Amino acid sequence: MESIQSTKQRFELIGNDIKLNRALEKAIQVAPTDISVLVTGESGVGKEAIPKIIHSLSHRKHAKYIAVNCGAIPEGTIDSELFGHEKGAFTGATQTRSGYFEVADGGTIFLDEVGELPLTTQVRLLRVLENGEFLKVGSSQVQKTDVRIVAATNINMFEAIKKEKFREDLYYRLSTVEINIPPLRERQEDIHLLFRKFASDFGQKYKMPTIRLDEQAVQLLLKYRWPGNIRQLRNIAEQVSVLEENRNITASTLHSYLPNSSNTNLPAVVEPGKKESDFSNEREILYKVLFDMKGDLNDLKKLTLELLKNNDTEKVQEENENLIRKIYGKKDEEAPQHETNVTEVLHLPEPPVIEATTPIVPTPEDRYHFAEEIQEEETLSLQEKEIELIKKSLERNKGKRKAAATELGISERTLYRKIKQYDL
Repeated sequence: MESIQSTKQRFELIGNDIKLNRALEKAIQVAPTDISVLVTGESGVGKEAIPKIIHSLSHRKHAKYIAVNCGAIPEGTIDSELFGHEKGAFTGATQTRSGYFEVADGGTIFLDEVGELPLTTQVRLLRVLENGEFLKVGSSQVQKTDVRIVAATNINMFEAIKKEKFREDLYYRLSTVEINIPPLRERQEDIHLLFRKFASDFGQKYKMPTIRLDEQAVQLLLKYRWPGNIRQLRNIAEQVSVLEENRNITASTLHSYLPNSSNTNLPAVVEPGKKESDFSNEREILYKVLFDMKGDLNDLKKLTLELLKNNDTEKVQEENENLIRKIYGKKDEEAPQHETNVTEVLHLPEPPVIEATTPIVPTPEDRYHFAEEIQEEETLSLQEKEIELIKKSLERNKGKRKAAATELGISERTLYRKIKQYDL
């Protein structure tokens, strides 16, 4: 069996981290078998090296090796790409096409970003894993394939299963052996080694002296979080190599190339006693206030309608006054003087003055319209809001789906599916 050191040299892998060595050891041990492997780890850690190692050390090494980025293939065509299609199976299918599972028969398929597969494709993939059978799109003839599957993902699969975005049975079939690649920030001793290797490579590539870091720059390199992992480290090394005339890099020079590490997705640490008004993001606070007020108004409508049915006008008057005080914050003894008055910020009108001597006695027609208004309020759905947001984003970005998807915080493929689903 090939050693870890010889595997590193063969595939140009750098690092002596214990977790990295354990991942390579697993890959070497599992390579001679046909066991399905799931490679996990953050984006940019180098997961694509593991399936290459497994294929090269297996009995399938002389057959085809195909890497498929599942997240880059549109949902409407991914079944055709993986399993092939018959002529006339869909619009544009002018001839029969072989899919990756047919072409790679006897070899290995690497499914990168497997967590992005649509549920319908997951069902087809599960059948391949269970008995090696698949159907071309538009065909009823079952075909056999002998393919070893290695998958990779950077998402939390258990969260995806919980949200019903990934099949649990497929996960357990894919992850017979799971290999985790550690993030770069957990490989402190390897960071400088990798940077030096990249700097040397780029020095040769661009025919210029290799850059070198002083001691303070090395410490800065080690302390940085590297959210983009090895991919980000390589890009930084290339930028500095190309743009800096002075080949001795100081900490201040290196710092100018590092993105602000404070803009991460980590939970924020709030200092004890820190007040809510100290935060700069006041928009979220205003949204919460508006939603609370909407709920109070709905309560007011429902309660009033219920009391009106019983013709209890005095009770109606009393409850109206209580709820109005609650909504507009008129209890001065409970409101701290230093806080911002929400009614002033939102430019709300003053609450109506309801005289106790003039009770409201609605007519049957008024009750009907009031009940109808409540019903309309309750029919608002998240789907309508979603459609409205998608339309606005597409208009703002002049129909550019990629820009709209980025603005909405979703993938371009998800946006494409939503547009098709809502017929936008």
